[in-house]
Amino acid sequence: MRRVNTERAQQDVSTGVGAVAGRVALPGGVLAAVAGAFAYVGTVDPNEPGHYPVCPLLRLTGVYCPGCGGLRSAYAFVHGDWATALGANALAVAGYLAFAVLWTVWVVRAARGRPMRIDLGPVQLWSLGALLLVFTVVRNLPFGGWLHP
Repeated sequence: MRRVNTERAQQDVSTGVGAVAGRVALPGGVLAAVAGAFAYVGTVDPNEPGHYPVCPLLRLTGVYCPGCGGLRSAYAFVHGDWATALGANALAVAGYLAFAVLWTVWVVRAARGRPMRIDLGPVQLWSLGALLLVFTVVRNLPFGGWLHP
Protein backbone atom coordinates (compact mmCIF):
# COMPACT_ATOMS: atom_id res chain seq x y z
CA MET A 1 0.00 0.00 0.00
CA ARG A 2 2.84 2.35 0.75
CA ARG A 3 4.22 1.91 -2.77
CA VAL A 4 0.90 2.98 -4.31
CA ASN A 5 0.88 6.18 -2.24
CA THR A 6 4.48 6.95 -3.28
CA GLU A 7 3.64 6.49 -6.95
CA ARG A 8 0.59 8.74 -6.58
CA ALA A 9 2.69 11.43 -4.87
CA GLN A 10 5.30 11.26 -7.65
CA GLN A 11 2.55 11.55 -10.25
CA ASP A 12 1.05 14.60 -8.48
CA VAL A 13 4.47 16.32 -8.35
CA SER A 14 5.16 15.68 -12.06
CA THR A 15 1.84 17.25 -13.13
CA GLY A 16 1.92 20.32 -10.87
CA VAL A 17 2.26 23.87 -12.08
CA GLY A 18 5.88 24.06 -10.92
CA ALA A 19 6.79 20.90 -12.80
CA VAL A 20 5.18 22.14 -16.01
CA ALA A 21 6.95 25.50 -15.64
CA GLY A 22 10.25 23.68 -15.18
CA ARG A 23 9.69 21.57 -18.27
CA VAL A 24 8.89 24.58 -20.48
CA ALA A 25 11.77 26.69 -19.12
CA LEU A 26 14.22 25.59 -21.84
CA PRO A 27 11.83 26.27 -24.75
CA GLY A 28 11.02 29.60 -23.09
CA GLY A 29 14.70 30.47 -22.90
CA VAL A 30 15.21 29.58 -26.55
CA LEU A 31 12.24 31.76 -27.49
CA ALA A 32 13.64 34.65 -25.42
CA ALA A 33 17.01 34.36 -27.21
CA VAL A 34 15.41 34.24 -30.67
CA ALA A 35 13.07 37.12 -29.81
CA GLY A 36 16.05 39.14 -28.57
CA ALA A 37 17.94 38.50 -31.81
CA PHE A 38 14.92 39.50 -33.89
CA ALA A 39 14.41 42.60 -31.72
CA TYR A 40 18.02 43.65 -32.30
CA VAL A 41 17.80 43.11 -36.06
CA GLY A 42 14.45 44.92 -36.05
CA THR A 43 15.99 48.01 -34.46
CA VAL A 44 19.37 48.06 -36.26
CA ASP A 45 18.60 48.28 -39.98
CA PRO A 46 20.82 45.93 -42.04
CA ASN A 47 20.06 48.00 -45.14
CA GLU A 48 22.30 50.77 -43.80
CA PRO A 49 26.00 50.02 -44.36
CA GLY A 50 28.35 49.61 -41.44
CA HIS A 51 26.09 47.85 -38.95
CA TYR A 52 26.75 44.24 -39.93
CA PRO A 53 29.68 42.52 -41.65
CA VAL A 54 29.43 41.75 -45.35
CA CYS A 55 29.07 38.10 -46.38
CA PRO A 56 32.65 36.91 -46.98
CA LEU A 57 31.62 34.59 -49.83
CA LEU A 58 29.81 37.43 -51.61
CA ARG A 59 32.71 39.82 -51.06
CA LEU A 60 35.39 37.40 -52.27
CA THR A 61 33.58 35.64 -55.12
CA GLY A 62 30.44 37.63 -55.93
CA VAL A 63 28.36 34.48 -55.31
CA TYR A 64 25.26 34.65 -53.10
CA CYS A 65 25.27 32.02 -50.35
CA PRO A 66 22.00 30.54 -48.99
CA GLY A 67 22.13 33.01 -46.09
CA CYS A 68 22.71 36.18 -48.12
CA GLY A 69 19.85 38.58 -47.45
CA GLY A 70 18.86 36.78 -44.25
CA LEU A 71 19.30 39.85 -42.04
CA ARG A 72 17.37 42.06 -44.45
CA SER A 73 14.71 39.35 -44.55
CA ALA A 74 14.52 39.25 -40.74
CA TYR A 75 14.31 43.05 -40.59
CA ALA A 76 11.42 43.10 -43.06
CA PHE A 77 9.76 40.14 -41.31
CA VAL A 78 9.87 41.93 -37.95
CA HIS A 79 8.30 45.02 -39.52
CA GLY A 80 5.55 42.98 -41.18
CA ASP A 81 6.72 43.53 -44.74
CA TRP A 82 6.23 39.95 -45.94
CA ALA A 83 6.88 40.64 -49.63
CA THR A 84 10.22 42.30 -48.92
CA ALA A 85 11.16 39.50 -46.51
CA LEU A 86 10.44 36.88 -49.17
CA GLY A 87 12.33 38.90 -51.76
CA ALA A 88 15.41 39.23 -49.54
CA ASN A 89 15.64 35.52 -48.70
CA ALA A 90 12.66 33.22 -49.23
CA LEU A 91 14.47 30.29 -47.65
CA ALA A 92 15.04 32.29 -44.46
CA VAL A 93 11.33 33.09 -44.21
CA ALA A 94 10.56 29.38 -44.58
CA GLY A 95 13.07 28.78 -41.80
CA TYR A 96 11.38 31.34 -39.52
CA LEU A 97 8.02 29.65 -40.06
CA ALA A 98 9.49 26.16 -39.55
CA PHE A 99 11.07 27.34 -36.30
CA ALA A 100 7.71 28.67 -35.10
CA VAL A 101 5.99 25.34 -35.81
CA LEU A 102 8.77 23.24 -34.25
CA TRP A 103 8.93 25.51 -31.20
CA THR A 104 5.17 25.20 -30.67
CA VAL A 105 5.35 21.41 -30.90
CA TRP A 106 8.30 21.47 -28.47
CA VAL A 107 6.38 23.52 -25.88
CA VAL A 108 3.29 21.33 -26.10
CA ARG A 109 5.34 18.15 -25.75
CA ALA A 110 7.38 19.62 -22.88
CA ALA A 111 4.23 20.69 -21.03
CA ARG A 112 2.89 17.16 -21.34
CA GLY A 113 6.18 15.69 -20.10
CA ARG A 114 7.19 14.14 -23.41
CA PRO A 115 10.64 14.63 -24.92
CA MET A 116 11.11 16.46 -28.20
CA ARG A 117 12.93 14.35 -30.74
CA ILE A 118 13.62 15.20 -34.33
CA ASP A 119 14.86 12.08 -36.06
CA LEU A 120 15.83 13.02 -39.57
CA GLY A 121 16.87 10.08 -41.65
CA PRO A 122 19.35 10.13 -44.49
CA VAL A 123 16.63 10.87 -47.06
CA GLN A 124 15.43 13.96 -45.19
CA LEU A 125 18.97 15.23 -44.58
CA TRP A 126 19.99 14.73 -48.23
CA SER A 127 16.75 16.42 -49.34
CA LEU A 128 17.47 19.40 -47.11
CA GLY A 129 21.01 19.63 -48.47
CA ALA A 130 19.72 19.37 -52.05
CA LEU A 131 17.20 22.15 -51.35
CA LEU A 132 19.97 24.43 -50.07
CA LEU A 133 22.16 23.59 -53.05
CA VAL A 134 19.40 24.17 -55.62
CA PHE A 135 18.40 27.43 -53.93
CA THR A 136 22.02 28.61 -53.97
CA VAL A 137 22.62 27.64 -57.59
CA VAL A 138 19.36 29.07 -58.91
CA ARG A 139 19.76 32.40 -57.11
CA ASN A 140 23.20 32.80 -58.75
CA LEU A 141 22.05 32.01 -62.31
CA PRO A 142 20.79 34.75 -64.66
CA PHE A 143 17.19 33.50 -64.60
CA GLY A 144 17.24 33.34 -60.77
CA GLY A 145 17.57 37.09 -60.38
CA TRP A 146 14.25 37.18 -58.54
CA LEU A 147 15.97 35.29 -55.69
CA HIS A 148 18.77 37.87 -55.29
CA PRO A 149 18.72 39.71 -51.98
